[in-house]
Amino acid sequence: MSSLTALESYRRKSRHTLIGIMSGTSLDGVDAALVDITTNSSGEIEKVEMREFEYVPYTPELKNIMISLCSVEQAKLNEWVTAHYGISHWYAHAVKLLLLRAGIASSEVDAICMHGQTIWHQPDPVLFPGPVGTIPVKATLQIGETAVVRELTGIPTVGNFRAGDMAAGGEGAPLAPFMDAIVFGSRESGRIIQNIGGIGNATVLPAGAKAEQTYAYDTGPGNMVIDTLVREETGGVMQYDEGGNIAAMGTVNEELLDHFLKQDTFFTRRPPKSTGREVYGSSYAKDFHFEGLKRGLSFVDIVATATALTARTIVDSYERFVFPDHSIQDIIVAGGGAHNRTLMTMIQKLLPESCKLSSSEQYGIPDDAREAIAFAIMGHESIMGRPSNMPSVTGASRSVILGHITL
Repeated sequence: MSSLTALESYRRKSRHTLIGIMSGTSLDGVDAALVDITTNSSGEIEKVEMREFEYVPYTPELKNIMISLCSVEQAKLNEWVTAHYGISHWYAHAVKLLLLRAGIASSEVDAICMHGQTIWHQPDPVLFPGPVGTIPVKATLQIGETAVVRELTGIPTVGNFRAGDMAAGGEGAPLAPFMDAIVFGSRESGRIIQNIGGIGNATVLPAGAKAEQTYAYDTGPGNMVIDTLVREETGGVMQYDEGGNIAAMGTVNEELLDHFLKQDTFFTRRPPKSTGREVYGSSYAKDFHFEGLKRGLSFVDIVATATALTARTIVDSYERFVFPDHSIQDIIVAGGGAHNRTLMTMIQKLLPESCKLSSSEQYGIPDDAREAIAFAIMGHESIMGRPSNMPSVTGASRSVILGHITL
């Protein structure tokens, strides 16, 4: 079957089965979701249903490699090239485990839609030598080779989703709001979908909002600072603060919290905006730890304050960029942060009483599966030949088709 025939065959179907793959900035592992998408006679999405989910945790060795690749001081070109192909084997392994769990053959899956592992995200332009003078360049890098995943699984693969949006002048992130509008949008209730992975990002869905009225932005650090503090303190024995138990034993230090809130202009910058590990990674966490020790704080107090930093930056962003313009009834949390009870309690206390806090699980989307499902949907749109970025979210000049398809 020719490439063109394969695409035409897919587009004629009304039911599609895809696998979405996400490995986020927390660098904890691979999320893989088996998703069924039903379309109407016009090819528009009518129903999205997650059939099965698989999580493959990174080994400590792989996690250390990924952390070093995200560091300007430690990254080496040869290691980056190897990781680009090597991580693809992890994605293929996750697919095979997912198929076993679901009890289906690879031939029953139309496509794999993989985000890749973010190594560096640079949404702010940097001057670069051009044909005539210098040119401002935005850039982002997600590793993972679609050709390898296609070869190992036998399934057509879509990847490199962020590039198209950045080429059109956008920040390349966040992209998951396209799915949020389809799955979580409500005519009656204004909603914010708050993902808390390594980075926090919010999707604002006013009641009855059209696509152009939806917007989103990164709120700042999610679990990233907390995870790094815990990993460094325990020598890697613990990778994160499970359930927020460490933070629950500490006391938030307002002086330390204010120090980091006031010195960071990202928090007050208006959307669209995005960020990543290059800002809130190991160096930031080391500074946070050092400033805590200067104030005589215990480790549990420092973790409690880092948790409060995530909670405060999330809710402060609502007060700056959402609540003045929209009536919001529901805050729906997804990502690993939804399992941190201390963090969730902190967020609830900061929210107005009129806002109900819940997890995406209560809406039929498992907390850890949202982004994997989102990329399955975006991959579907790419194969259909339709745009799936949202210029109102990313700041792109126009809607564009995302991703590269390896048939």
